[in-house]
Amino acid sequence: MTKDKLWNANYRKIWTTNFLVHFAFMLIVPLLPLYLSETFGATKDTIGMVLTGYTLMALLIRPFSGYMVDSFPRKTVLVVFGFLFFGLFSGYIVAGSLLSFAIFRTLHGIPFGATTVAASTVAIDVVPSSRRGEAIGYYGLSNNLAMALGPALAIVLLGAFSGSYKALFWVSLITSLIGLLLELSIRMPHRDYVPEKKVLSLDRFFLLKGWRQAIGIGCFSFSYGVVSTYVAIYGKEELGITGGTGLFFGLCAAGLIISRLTGAHALRENKVSRNAAMGVSVSIFGYLLFAALHNPIGYYGAALIIGLGNGHMYPAFQTMFINLAEHSQRGTANSSILTSWDAGVGLGVLTGGLFSEYYGYHSAFWAAWAVNLFGLIFYFTSIRRHFESNKLR
Repeated sequence: MTKDKLWNANYRKIWTTNFLVHFAFMLIVPLLPLYLSETFGATKDTIGMVLTGYTLMALLIRPFSGYMVDSFPRKTVLVVFGFLFFGLFSGYIVAGSLLSFAIFRTLHGIPFGATTVAASTVAIDVVPSSRRGEAIGYYGLSNNLAMALGPALAIVLLGAFSGSYKALFWVSLITSLIGLLLELSIRMPHRDYVPEKKVLSLDRFFLLKGWRQAIGIGCFSFSYGVVSTYVAIYGKEELGITGGTGLFFGLCAAGLIISRLTGAHALRENKVSRNAAMGVSVSIFGYLLFAALHNPIGYYGAALIIGLGNGHMYPAFQTMFINLAEHSQRGTANSSILTSWDAGVGLGVLTGGLFSEYYGYHSAFWAAWAVNLFGLIFYFTSIRRHFESNKLR
């Protein structure tokens, strides 16, 4: 491997693993509200509570995941939780009641939260430091491709198997198994693992220097949590769009891919704040369009704009967390941004369900826009200045 080679064998494997994990996830997420409604007769607020459990467990495990990948062999952590992530998909297949489904769904958040922390940290470990910012940007493309292909294939499979949601669960189970096998083949660079000797502190579980960035990313993920969770059922019930969920996420992913590719060069040149500013400024218009325009133009146009904004914003914020942390806190930095994202998504899913049930979908989408606007203002008044003054590299 040449000194500055980015796409080495291990990076390709962890990139593909991350794609498979998120593909298995995205294959079922957009259609779960419909599944719970049609199969168990769940109401909108019940759907919100059931789906929030997954995010809540991922949120709770993230800080401990960061500690584990900083303290123990990262490949071991990755494989153990990858196996649990694979195994719990079988629970969806056998669940015969809303309660049993909710239990399996909630438990599934634990390995998903830990696996994604471990995988993103491994991805940073296996690339040269000179290509780290660029690697973070490209690594996120695996998520985006999964977002594009997962919902689109879900619609096709649902039709091919006569509306059988269990077919989707089987595909997710098999996909996650392939990801687990790839994890086993990754070769990690040598690292001496020394038992933790200093007193544990909160900063070992959450990067305290990044609390401003955490608030910002939480605001942006709140908005995404509302829209991404209820877009399918909203489109079906109010716009008469029954098969457009795949196209919505496809357009969102297209925007993410375009912005990540165009932003990778800026991250390589360490123009992190500029990338983040561009992202938060663009995405606010996407949420405004989705909330204000109740027709297919607003529905699909918002998807592309939100994708363009998030594709610049998220890798920039992840780079901020990494650059604010010591090298020994790399896992903690990764878990911190993912914890913040999960917290926002979870609140968005829960709030979106309550607003939709009692005040209608439009109130939920306006709430998503308002929280996003707060995050944008906070970025320009506090987050950007703090990062430029405190970054370590």
